[in-house]
Amino acid sequence: MMRATIKSLLLVCLSVVLLSACSTVEQPVSAPTQAQTPAPSLYANAAPLDLRLSNWPYPYPLQEFKTSLQGQPASMMFMDVPAQGKQKGVVLLFHGKNFSSDYWNLTIAALSQAGYRAIAPDQIGFGKSSKPNVEYHFDELAANTQALLTSLKIKQVSVIANSMGGMVAVRFARLYPQTVRKLVLENPLGLEDYSKDIPPQRNDNLLQLEMSQTEASYRKFLQSYFPNWQPAYEQFIEVYVRVQKGPDYPAYARTSVLTYQMIAEKPVVKDLPQLKMPVLLVIGQKDRTVFGRRFAPPEAVKALGNFPELGQKAAKTIPHAQLMPIDNVGHVPHVEVPEVFNKAVIEFLNSKQ
Repeated sequence: MMRATIKSLLLVCLSVVLLSACSTVEQPVSAPTQAQTPAPSLYANAAPLDLRLSNWPYPYPLQEFKTSLQGQPASMMFMDVPAQGKQKGVVLLFHGKNFSSDYWNLTIAALSQAGYRAIAPDQIGFGKSSKPNVEYHFDELAANTQALLTSLKIKQVSVIANSMGGMVAVRFARLYPQTVRKLVLENPLGLEDYSKDIPPQRNDNLLQLEMSQTEASYRKFLQSYFPNWQPAYEQFIEVYVRVQKGPDYPAYARTSVLTYQMIAEKPVVKDLPQLKMPVLLVIGQKDRTVFGRRFAPPEAVKALGNFPELGQKAAKTIPHAQLMPIDNVGHVPHVEVPEVFNKAVIEFLNSKQ
């Protein structure tokens, strides 16, 4: 009986590991006094989703940009929302690893109302875009995004980027500095070098752990992003669970593993001092996200993921940076406090800096 209980606990701990993203503060697991049945799924009657999320609604019409990644044909899906009234400029939005471009809906609406055209792509490997079985690199995602802008005859943009999107945006700004007018980094990953403390992980092990994910463990993980969880955030759980119910989930999980490796192996910290454009750092002060936390030695983890300190350090490192801390907010301020976020970003974009 004792062996069975220990084995059960190990399986619970295993399933909580989310490899498609970052991990935050560890939660203690107390031993159950009796067998526990899983909570019923909230999406038991929901239709499965395919690899491209074909039946998942987006807030604005989608367009397709045909491109390639490492020689494989690929489609990048994107929203292109015009400015209302006289256009002040174009804004490009980069999503995080556990999200797609649809979570920018309120930001896009505010930008459009303020006179900015908003371009919000799903990066290759995410959302409604193709998910080829290749090694992923930030520079290639950046190059495809630049090619998208070229196809739209757009020469200059301001960039807003959240989480993993911050790493894409930093590389995009370094590779194409003439394209980026201003840069907003919202709780970006990459303000510290994870490769120093997070041990390398094998793809097969990562895939096995990813495939063990459950609705409950995924919800627990995403709740760590949001200190004030709201029912509206369930949409992020729903899309994952509905993909998991479909036949394409193994391919979806494989892509998640491949993009995990991109974050683990491609730090961008050394790029920060080279950013020459004005930069606004928007930092939710309750964020303690650490990419791959569960794979790091406990002593190493203690020094990682302190976003209040990371934001202050980055503001001193980036030549033309200003810092906007937001209290009582976690990893995704534009979802948690959209009015505060949008006001600050639009003021920054409108400024003559």
